[in-house]
Amino acid sequence: MTQSPDPTFPQLIPHVASWQTPWGRWRRHIRLRWERLRARRVPGGIAFSKRALDVLGSAFALLVLSPLLVLILLAIRFEDGRPALFRQTRVGQFGRLFTMYKFRSMHHDAERRLLEVLAMNHHQHGVTFKIKDDPRITRVGKWLRKYSFDELPQFFNVLIGDMSLVGPRPPVPREVALYTLGDRRRLAAPPGITCIWQISGRATIDFPGQVKLDVHYIETQNLWRDIRILAKTVPAVASGSGAY
Repeated sequence: MTQSPDPTFPQLIPHVASWQTPWGRWRRHIRLRWERLRARRVPGGIAFSKRALDVLGSAFALLVLSPLLVLILLAIRFEDGRPALFRQTRVGQFGRLFTMYKFRSMHHDAERRLLEVLAMNHHQHGVTFKIKDDPRITRVGKWLRKYSFDELPQFFNVLIGDMSLVGPRPPVPREVALYTLGDRRRLAAPPGITCIWQISGRATIDFPGQVKLDVHYIETQNLWRDIRILAKTVPAVASGSGAY
Protein backbone atom coordinates (compact mmCIF):
# COMPACT_ATOMS: atom_id res chain seq x y z
CA MET A 1 0.00 0.00 0.00
CA THR A 2 1.45 3.39 -1.03
CA GLN A 3 1.60 6.01 1.70
CA SER A 4 -0.07 9.28 0.74
CA PRO A 5 2.41 12.15 0.69
CA ASP A 6 2.36 15.10 3.04
CA PRO A 7 -0.04 17.62 1.44
CA THR A 8 2.45 20.45 1.98
CA PHE A 9 5.40 18.60 0.43
CA PRO A 10 4.31 18.66 -3.23
CA GLN A 11 3.85 22.44 -2.98
CA LEU A 12 7.42 22.96 -1.80
CA ILE A 13 9.18 20.90 -4.45
CA PRO A 14 8.05 22.91 -7.50
CA HIS A 15 8.70 26.19 -5.64
CA VAL A 16 12.30 25.23 -4.77
CA ALA A 17 12.87 23.67 -8.17
CA SER A 18 11.73 26.83 -9.90
CA TRP A 19 14.69 28.69 -8.36
CA GLN A 20 17.04 26.56 -10.44
CA THR A 21 15.75 27.91 -13.75
CA PRO A 22 16.87 31.27 -15.23
CA TRP A 23 13.32 32.57 -14.95
CA GLY A 24 13.05 31.43 -11.33
CA ARG A 25 16.38 33.02 -10.35
CA TRP A 26 15.34 36.27 -12.02
CA ARG A 27 12.02 36.28 -10.12
CA ARG A 28 13.83 35.60 -6.83
CA HIS A 29 16.28 38.43 -7.54
CA ILE A 30 13.45 40.88 -8.26
CA ARG A 31 11.59 39.82 -5.12
CA LEU A 32 14.66 40.32 -2.92
CA ARG A 33 15.30 43.75 -4.43
CA TRP A 34 11.68 44.73 -3.80
CA GLU A 35 11.82 43.61 -0.16
CA ARG A 36 14.99 45.65 0.39
CA LEU A 37 13.44 48.71 -1.24
CA ARG A 38 10.30 48.35 0.83
CA ALA A 39 12.40 48.15 4.01
CA ARG A 40 14.23 51.37 3.10
CA ARG A 41 11.54 53.51 1.56
CA VAL A 42 9.76 54.42 4.82
CA PRO A 43 12.77 55.99 6.61
CA GLY A 44 14.07 57.36 3.30
CA GLY A 45 10.69 58.88 2.54
CA ILE A 46 10.55 60.48 5.98
CA ALA A 47 14.02 61.99 5.53
CA PHE A 48 13.16 63.39 2.09
CA SER A 49 9.80 64.87 3.15
CA LYS A 50 11.34 66.28 6.36
CA ARG A 51 14.12 67.98 4.42
CA ALA A 52 11.65 69.37 1.89
CA LEU A 53 9.57 70.82 4.74
CA ASP A 54 12.73 72.29 6.29
CA VAL A 55 13.86 74.05 3.11
CA LEU A 56 10.45 75.44 2.18
CA GLY A 57 9.54 76.38 5.76
CA SER A 58 12.83 78.10 6.63
CA ALA A 59 12.97 80.02 3.33
CA PHE A 60 9.39 81.20 3.80
CA ALA A 61 10.04 82.20 7.43
CA LEU A 62 13.18 84.20 6.58
CA LEU A 63 11.31 86.02 3.82
CA VAL A 64 8.19 86.84 5.84
CA LEU A 65 10.03 87.69 9.05
CA SER A 66 12.76 89.80 7.43
CA PRO A 67 11.30 93.16 8.66
CA LEU A 68 11.15 91.80 12.23
CA LEU A 69 14.72 90.50 11.94
CA VAL A 70 15.93 93.96 10.96
CA LEU A 71 14.07 95.62 13.85
CA ILE A 72 15.54 93.16 16.37
CA LEU A 73 19.03 93.71 14.98
CA LEU A 74 18.66 97.49 15.36
CA ALA A 75 17.22 97.18 18.90
CA ILE A 76 20.18 95.07 20.06
CA ARG A 77 22.72 97.46 18.56
CA PHE A 78 20.96 100.48 20.06
CA GLU A 79 21.01 99.04 23.60
CA ASP A 80 24.30 97.14 23.75
CA GLY A 81 26.22 97.75 20.55
CA ARG A 82 27.64 95.14 18.21
CA PRO A 83 27.55 92.30 17.40
CA ALA A 84 23.82 91.67 17.20
CA LEU A 85 24.34 88.02 16.23
CA PHE A 86 25.72 85.43 18.62
CA ARG A 87 27.61 82.45 17.20
CA GLN A 88 28.03 79.35 19.30
CA THR A 89 29.38 75.85 18.68
CA ARG A 90 26.67 73.25 19.14
CA VAL A 91 26.51 69.45 18.79
CA GLY A 92 24.36 68.13 15.98
CA GLN A 93 23.32 64.72 14.72
CA PHE A 94 25.73 61.90 15.64
CA GLY A 95 27.98 64.38 17.49
CA ARG A 96 28.83 66.62 14.52
CA LEU A 97 29.83 70.13 15.57
CA PHE A 98 28.34 73.16 13.81
CA THR A 99 27.98 76.90 14.34
CA MET A 100 24.51 77.92 15.52
CA TYR A 101 23.24 81.48 15.12
CA LYS A 102 21.12 83.44 17.60
CA PHE A 103 20.33 87.05 18.30
CA ARG A 104 22.53 88.14 21.19
CA SER A 105 20.43 88.42 24.34
CA MET A 106 23.25 88.76 26.89
CA HIS A 107 25.92 91.33 27.69
CA HIS A 108 29.34 90.98 26.07
CA ASP A 109 30.93 89.47 29.19
CA ALA A 110 28.30 86.74 29.63
CA GLU A 111 30.68 83.83 28.97
CA ARG A 112 33.24 85.22 31.42
CA ARG A 113 30.58 85.56 34.11
CA LEU A 114 29.20 82.05 33.63
CA LEU A 115 31.09 80.63 36.61
CA GLU A 116 29.53 83.29 38.83
CA VAL A 117 25.98 82.07 38.12
CA LEU A 118 26.44 78.29 37.77
CA ALA A 119 25.29 77.75 41.34
CA MET A 120 21.94 79.34 40.44
CA ASN A 121 21.11 76.59 37.95
CA HIS A 122 17.38 75.82 38.02
CA HIS A 123 17.93 72.33 36.53
CA GLN A 124 19.18 70.26 39.45
CA HIS A 125 20.38 67.43 37.18
CA GLY A 126 23.33 69.65 36.27
CA VAL A 127 23.65 68.83 32.55
CA THR A 128 21.61 71.71 31.18
CA PHE A 129 21.84 75.26 32.53
CA LYS A 130 18.75 77.40 33.07
CA ILE A 131 18.19 80.15 35.64
CA LYS A 132 15.45 82.71 36.15
CA ASP A 133 16.34 86.40 36.14
CA ASP A 134 19.82 85.81 34.76
CA PRO A 135 21.72 89.06 35.50
CA ARG A 136 23.70 88.70 32.28
CA ILE A 137 20.61 89.17 30.07
CA THR A 138 19.96 92.59 28.55
CA ARG A 139 16.58 94.36 28.62
CA VAL A 140 16.02 93.61 24.93
CA GLY A 141 17.27 90.09 25.56
CA LYS A 142 14.55 89.39 28.16
CA TRP A 143 11.91 90.27 25.60
CA LEU A 144 13.62 88.20 22.90
CA ARG A 145 13.87 85.15 25.14
CA LYS A 146 10.31 85.36 26.39
CA TYR A 147 8.96 84.95 22.86
CA SER A 148 11.94 82.94 21.50
CA PHE A 149 12.76 85.69 19.00
CA ASP A 150 16.45 85.16 19.78
CA GLU A 151 16.14 81.79 18.00
CA LEU A 152 14.95 83.25 14.67
CA PRO A 153 18.40 83.30 12.97
CA GLN A 154 18.39 79.51 13.26
CA PHE A 155 16.12 79.39 10.23
CA PHE A 156 19.36 79.99 8.33
CA ASN A 157 20.87 76.92 10.05
CA VAL A 158 17.86 74.94 8.87
CA LEU A 159 18.17 76.26 5.33
CA ILE A 160 21.81 75.17 4.99
CA GLY A 161 21.14 71.76 6.57
CA ASP A 162 22.75 72.08 10.02
CA MET A 163 19.37 71.84 11.73
CA SER A 164 15.75 70.89 11.13
CA LEU A 165 12.58 72.78 11.95
CA VAL A 166 11.60 70.04 14.43
CA GLY A 167 14.04 67.97 16.45
CA PRO A 168 15.87 67.80 19.79
CA ARG A 169 17.42 71.12 20.75
CA PRO A 170 21.19 71.20 19.97
CA PRO A 171 23.33 71.01 23.12
CA VAL A 172 26.68 72.68 23.71
CA PRO A 173 29.80 70.44 23.92
CA ARG A 174 30.06 71.09 27.67
CA GLU A 175 26.68 69.43 28.20
CA VAL A 176 27.39 66.49 25.88
CA ALA A 177 30.56 65.73 27.86
CA LEU A 178 28.25 64.95 30.82
CA TYR A 179 25.88 62.72 28.83
CA THR A 180 25.37 59.08 29.71
CA LEU A 181 25.03 56.53 26.91
CA GLY A 182 21.27 56.78 27.32
CA ASP A 183 21.36 60.57 27.01
CA ARG A 184 23.29 60.30 23.74
CA ARG A 185 20.23 58.76 22.09
CA ARG A 186 18.89 62.29 21.62
CA LEU A 187 21.78 62.92 19.17
CA ALA A 188 20.38 60.33 16.73
CA ALA A 189 18.30 62.93 14.85
CA PRO A 190 19.06 66.36 13.36
CA PRO A 191 18.63 69.09 16.00
CA GLY A 192 15.63 71.37 15.64
CA ILE A 193 14.43 74.90 16.29
CA THR A 194 11.45 73.50 18.17
CA CYS A 195 10.75 70.14 19.77
CA ILE A 196 8.14 68.22 21.68
CA TRP A 197 9.21 69.46 25.12
CA GLN A 198 9.24 73.08 24.00
CA ILE A 199 5.49 72.89 23.47
CA SER A 200 5.06 70.96 26.73
CA GLY A 201 6.70 73.25 29.27
CA ARG A 202 9.91 74.61 27.72
CA ALA A 203 12.54 75.46 30.37
CA THR A 204 10.40 74.08 33.23
CA ILE A 205 11.09 70.49 32.07
CA ASP A 206 14.27 69.06 33.59
CA PHE A 207 16.96 67.33 31.54
CA PRO A 208 15.84 63.69 32.12
CA GLY A 209 12.34 64.74 31.04
CA GLN A 210 13.75 66.37 27.91
CA VAL A 211 15.70 63.23 27.01
CA LYS A 212 12.63 61.03 27.48
CA LEU A 213 10.49 63.25 25.23
CA ASP A 214 13.26 63.62 22.61
CA VAL A 215 13.88 59.86 22.36
CA HIS A 216 10.14 59.20 22.06
CA TYR A 217 9.97 61.76 19.26
CA ILE A 218 12.92 60.18 17.40
CA GLU A 219 11.38 56.70 17.62
CA THR A 220 7.94 57.82 16.42
CA GLN A 221 8.67 60.78 14.14
CA ASN A 222 6.75 61.37 10.93
CA LEU A 223 5.93 64.35 8.73
CA TRP A 224 2.44 64.95 10.12
CA ARG A 225 3.72 64.93 13.68
CA ASP A 226 6.30 67.56 12.73
CA ILE A 227 3.55 69.71 11.26
CA ARG A 228 1.47 69.35 14.44
CA ILE A 229 4.45 70.33 16.61
CA LEU A 230 5.10 73.39 14.42
CA ALA A 231 1.43 74.39 14.68
CA LYS A 232 1.50 74.07 18.50
CA THR A 233 4.78 75.99 18.73
CA VAL A 234 3.15 79.27 17.64
CA PRO A 235 0.68 79.55 20.59
CA ALA A 236 3.31 78.15 23.02
CA VAL A 237 5.78 80.86 22.01
CA ALA A 238 3.14 83.59 21.92
CA SER A 239 2.13 82.85 25.51
CA GLY A 240 5.74 83.13 26.72
CA SER A 241 4.98 80.41 29.28
CA GLY A 242 7.97 78.48 30.65
CA ALA A 243 10.55 80.67 28.92
CA TYR A 244 13.55 82.25 30.66
